[in-house]
Amino acid sequence: MHLTETFLPVLDEFRRVFTQPTYTTFVALMTGWILSHRHRYITELIQSSGCTHTGHHSRYHRFFSHAAWELETLCQVLARLLVTAFAPCGLIELAVDDTLCRKRGLTIYGTGMHHDPLLSSRALKRVSWGHDWVVLCLVVRCPWAPTKVWCLPLLCRLYRNHQGRTKGHGRAKTKTKAKRPADPNHRTRPELAREMIALVASWFPSRQLLVSGDSAYGGGSVLQHLPANVDLLSRVAPNAGLYAPAPVPLPGRKPSGRPRKKGARLPGMAAWAADLSQHWEVLSFDQFGLHATLWVKTIRALYYKAGKDRLLTIVLVHDPEGKRPDQMFYCTRVDWDATQLLSCYAHRWAIEVTFENAKQLLGLEDPANRLPKAVARTAAMALVLYSLVVLWFHYVGHTDVQFPDRPWYRHKREPSFADMLSTLRRHSWEAFCAGAQREGTLAEKELAQLIDFVSRSG
Repeated sequence: MHLTETFLPVLDEFRRVFTQPTYTTFVALMTGWILSHRHRYITELIQSSGCTHTGHHSRYHRFFSHAAWELETLCQVLARLLVTAFAPCGLIELAVDDTLCRKRGLTIYGTGMHHDPLLSSRALKRVSWGHDWVVLCLVVRCPWAPTKVWCLPLLCRLYRNHQGRTKGHGRAKTKTKAKRPADPNHRTRPELAREMIALVASWFPSRQLLVSGDSAYGGGSVLQHLPANVDLLSRVAPNAGLYAPAPVPLPGRKPSGRPRKKGARLPGMAAWAADLSQHWEVLSFDQFGLHATLWVKTIRALYYKAGKDRLLTIVLVHDPEGKRPDQMFYCTRVDWDATQLLSCYAHRWAIEVTFENAKQLLGLEDPANRLPKAVARTAAMALVLYSLVVLWFHYVGHTDVQFPDRPWYRHKREPSFADMLSTLRRHSWEAFCAGAQREGTLAEKELAQLIDFVSRSG
């Protein structure tokens, strides 16, 4: 079984990443990954691609665990493909966030107990065993879905809990807790995000990038280490200390002592909201990720603890209907107003949709690899495939999309990722059956494979 010929040129862009035998294995695994309706275990990919008797099964396992190809090179090729197709000029918008992939088993590399947002509530925080992936995505808008925004994964890094142990002797109680030794190889989630941002910035040195992330990625560990061609959009902590810019020395007067780096302390969020000297500006939004009328206040200030003396655009947001708590956002682009800032931050919601689709439709959580290299490569391949499906649909699939016949849902005009994946599968199976019918009838082996696929599609 092969994918439609229109998808093969997309995969062919990665030929230089692999050797010829490894590239053949890569195409077979991607074929099985797209056509499978079940868990994306390696053995399932072998069967769904029709390669059960094509080479030894260990060949497909070793593609992830031992084959000589570089994930970073593959992601660089992917990034150039996506930027060329969706952002050939102007600002490159990126979004960063992390997601939990639940796992079972104590011998899987990189697993640990991580916060589980799906099981948690405001009153009770819960954790689950699994992998925590920090993902950097390209934010795009497409003419075939004008009201939607898509986040296409470019890079991902596995976050691991701190592995250091405290010193102690048995169960003896001590009055002072031993300090955990520093692990030079440990990276926090913001540090992993910073590494990926710097890498993508080096791939496009002549382009300006804008990264949006929640408050976890808006602190000093990211803001103070941005490359020259990168701007950051994030949230400000409610209790953050904001300062006016440093006062300009008077002309002709020699300052005594070291120059000031910041001005007077500005009011906190609650005091700023209650300040009647600055009036609220009313803004209405009706776009992807944000449908509301909000009151906003805007200033240029220093978020000194996170950004030192870098001047930022700070926006205070109040929902008059009370559906959202008061929040503050900042952006390193001081020429942006509140409308631009909030509209861009709302697009970040698309990364949550990407995570859901990758897990539900592409089996991001399914692979049971255990070795370090296999763990890193397999999850990344599911995210890469998500981007490739959207890229193929942008070039080919959008001209032939067919929505399900649902009398209760006739107003649908824009495709979801499930529609894209169904369109790619339909094109592939139509080409497969057409090739068999040109020979007169379906061959016994091909018919058996088709029946097996249909029987397992539920």
